[in-house]
Amino acid sequence: MTHPAYQHAQPVLRWQTALVLLLLAALIGASFLSLDMHWAELFSDQALQSSRDFLAGFAPPDMQAGFLHKTALATLETLAMSALGTVLAALAGMLLALPASKQYGAFLYHCSRLLLNLARAIPELVWASIMLIAAGLGPFAGTIALAAHTTGVLGRLFAETLENLPPENAQTLKLNGASRAQIFFYASLPMGLPQMLSYTLYRWENNIRAAAILGVVGAGGLGQMLKYHLSLFQMHSAATVIIAMLLLVALVDALSFAIRRRLTR
Repeated sequence: MTHPAYQHAQPVLRWQTALVLLLLAALIGASFLSLDMHWAELFSDQALQSSRDFLAGFAPPDMQAGFLHKTALATLETLAMSALGTVLAALAGMLLALPASKQYGAFLYHCSRLLLNLARAIPELVWASIMLIAAGLGPFAGTIALAAHTTGVLGRLFAETLENLPPENAQTLKLNGASRAQIFFYASLPMGLPQMLSYTLYRWENNIRAAAILGVVGAGGLGQMLKYHLSLFQMHSAATVIIAMLLLVALVDALSFAIRRRLTR
């Protein structure tokens, strides 16, 4: 017989939770009713036949040596854009995470949080459109666009990581006369670094996909190749670019997952 002290209480559904669930259900229902969605046409015989004909136009992929070499260079360019954008974002995010974690007063806290929210709220494609005006076509604009958006994401995650660290080590160093920089480098950073690296690697995975899409607006890499060949209806060449995108995303996902698993053991 289980001792009463070890018996778990049954979960109770509070009225606030029930109200939120009802509002979400109402929102979902209203979304279906307000949007003019033609489900029957989506799954009609004509739509399915058009989809099959469109997909059949991609086969076989363009496997000419010259085009494969061009695709490989664009793949490396996309990889470099995502890696450099993530590194720049991690550095900038860390600088903004320090005041955003309530370590340097209320004024800097609110200013840094505002900057992080603005950077995160603007999508990569919008950042890329802005950077194309400032820096022109090419991978530089795409790299800065990735870095700008990812700074907002990583800065927020880094700040929350620093806020949730156990305070004992930092308080011990503070009582012994350590400066804020010493507390950060000898207490906060060693404890939070594995989680921060995990966040950074995960964002790198996302940035690979984003970098492949940013080329659609002229930011270089595989996306720019894909837009070019699709606009000319060169489906066989576009198929090769799409396959390169899928392989690159799968490779980076596997590599990032392996590293994150190693860090969090």
